Amino acid sequence: MAKFDFSGWATRNDLQCADGRIIRKNAFKQQDGETVSLVWNHQHDSQDNVLGHALLENRDDGVYAYCTFNDTESGQTAKKLVRHGDVVSLSIAANQLKQMGKDVVHGIIREVSLVLAGANPGAYIDTVMNHGVAVEDELIINYNENIMLYHSDDGAENKDKKPDDGGSKEENPENDDETVDEVMERIRHKLSDKEQDVVFTMIGMAALDKKGGSEDNNDSKGGNEDMKHNVFDKKGKSQDNVLSHAAQSEILKLAKSSSVGSLQAAIKIYSEEHELQHADISGFLQTGNGNITTMFPEYVEAHPSRTPELITNDMGWVDAIMAKTQKIPHGRVRTSHVDIRNIDALSAKGYQKGNEKKITGNYELVRRTTDPQTVYVTSELHRDDVVDIEDFDYVQFQYSIDQISLKETLAVATMLGDERPNSDPEKIFPDKIRPIWTDDELYTIHKDVDFAAMAKELQGANTEQYFGESFIYAEAMVTALRKARKDFRGTGKPDLFITTDMHNTMILARDRNGRRIYETDTELAAALGVANIYEVTQFEGKVRTDSDGVKHKLHAICVNMADYGYGASKGGDVTHFTDFDIKFNQLQSLLETRKSGQLTRIKSAIVIEEKETNASVSG
Repeated sequence: MAKFDFSGWATRNDLQCADGRIIRKNAFKQQDGETVSLVWNHQHDSQDNVLGHALLENRDDGVYAYCTFNDTESGQTAKKLVRHGDVVSLSIAANQLKQMGKDVVHGIIREVSLVLAGANPGAYIDTVMNHGVAVEDELIINYNENIMLYHSDDGAENKDKKPDDGGSKEENPENDDETVDEVMERIRHKLSDKEQDVVFTMIGMAALDKKGGSEDNNDSKGGNEDMKHNVFDKKGKSQDNVLSHAAQSEILKLAKSSSVGSLQAAIKIYSEEHELQHADISGFLQTGNGNITTMFPEYVEAHPSRTPELITNDMGWVDAIMAKTQKIPHGRVRTSHVDIRNIDALSAKGYQKGNEKKITGNYELVRRTTDPQTVYVTSELHRDDVVDIEDFDYVQFQYSIDQISLKETLAVATMLGDERPNSDPEKIFPDKIRPIWTDDELYTIHKDVDFAAMAKELQGANTEQYFGESFIYAEAMVTALRKARKDFRGTGKPDLFITTDMHNTMILARDRNGRRIYETDTELAAALGVANIYEVTQFEGKVRTDSDGVKHKLHAICVNMADYGYGASKGGDVTHFTDFDIKFNQLQSLLETRKSGQLTRIKSAIVIEEKETNASVSG
C-alpha cells in the first residue's frame, strides 16, 4: 500500500451535532476506498488551497481517512504544520444528504479538510449560505480528534497494510449491503402510511429531546437531496456576528424562560439585540431563503372565516326583542288611554217620559309621554393594527362587536333598566327607555308566585311520595302566570323571558311514573300559554324593592314585544360614524341611536316574582 503522511477520523457515528442532526453508521458506506481532495479549511476559491488527497475507509465507528500531501508549496507548508503539531484536526464537507428525522443515513463526502482544533470535543456542523447561487445543502463536520503522523521510515512496514489506529473493521451482517433506498422501501412495505409517520416522528422527537429542541424537519420521510446551503463559498459573508455555541445556548435558555416561551420568539429577540443578519445565524436555523421564521409554520384559524369567534351571552332573547319591538317613526312618543272599565258608572240608562235625562258619567283619560335619549358605543382602532392584521377585516370585526354591545344594552334597558346610579352621566334613564320590569302597574302586572303554598297544596294529597320539588315549582309558575292572564290586555300571544335556572327546574319536572311532564319547550309553552320561551341570563339574581319596602326576586317576564315601541325620529336610527385622529394615528368609530322606549298598551306585560320573605327554594 502507498505511503501516507498522516491519518485520522474524518467523522464519527452517533454524535449529535449542534443543529440536532446525528450521523449514523454507514452513512458514507458507499465511499469506502474512494479518494477525495484534501484541502485547507474548506476553502475552494483558489487551487493553492488543495493540499493533496485522502483515502476514505468506512468503519463501524465512522469514516477514517489516510491523507497524502502534494508537492505544491501550500501542500508542503501544511505538511510542516501537521508534523509540528500546529494543526491537529480533520473535517469533512458533505452533501446529497438523506435523513430519517434528525438521523443522517446517507451522504456524499466531497472533501476532507485540515482545520484548527475545534472548540467542541463532539461534532460541530456549520452551514453557510452561498448567496446568489442555487446549490445543494452541505454540512461541515468537525471533530477535535488528533491525527496520526507517518514518518518516512514507516513506509516499508506499511507498504501492504493500512496503519493500525486501534480500531478494527468488523464483518458486516448480510443486510449491511442494503442501500438506504432499499431499507426505506422495506419499511414502506411493512408499515401503513400512518405507521410510517409515527415511526419517523418518534425518531425525530427522540433526537430533539436530547437537545431540548422543538424544530420541525421536512426531511422526515427519507431525505432531501437538494438542500439550500453551501459552505464552500464564504466570501462576502460577515464573520463578525457568527452565532457561537454559547450564543446558541443563550437562545435556548431564553426560549425556556416563562417570559418568552418559544424558540421562534427567542431567536427574534436575540437577533434584534445583537443586530444579527439572517445569514449570521444560518448555522443555527437558516432555512435557505434568508427568513429564519419560515421553519415555524403559522397557525391557521379553525373557523373558515379566519375571524376570531366571539364569546357572548345568549343573544337569542336580544334578537327577539329587536325583531319584534314596534318601530314608531317619532322620537317623542305619547300614549293615551281612556279607562272605561267602570261599566256601572258609564252604562247606558233607560228613559221614561217626563223624567230628566242624566249625564251618563265621565271617563278618565290616561296619558304618558316619553322623550328620547341617545345611546352610543365608541371604539378606537390604531392604524398600525388595522394595517398589520391581515387575516380578517379588523375594522368590520370591531364594528360587529359594537353592534352586539349596542343591541344588548338596549335590550337590557328595555327589560330591566340601567342599574347605573342617577348621578352617572352615562346612565340610560328609565323615563327615556322605560323598563318593563319596574313599569307602573297600569302597564305591567306584577304577580308573586308562592312556592310554599303550592307545596302545601300538593303535599296535602301526599304527592311528596311521587313528585320532587321541580314539579312543585313548575306547577306554581304555571298557576301564577295563568291566574295573572285574567287581567292581561296585551295583543296576540306573548313570549316568556325566564331565568335559566327556573326554566331548567320546570322542564325537569316529573310525574308519578318518573316521566318528564314537559318533554319539550313546546309542551311547556303550551302549559304556560305563551308562544316562545327565551332564557335570559341577565335575569339571574335580580331583585326589586317596591314602594312598601318589600323585595321581589325576578323569575320571568311575559310580554308580546309588539306592545313595546321604540320611537326614533328621522336620523335617530342606528347610525355609524367614523373619523381619523391624525395626532394619535387612530381610527375612531361611533355607533349610536337616539330613541325612546315604552309599553304602548296597558296591562300588556306580566312579571312573575317571588317575595324574598318566603322560605322557599326557587331557581
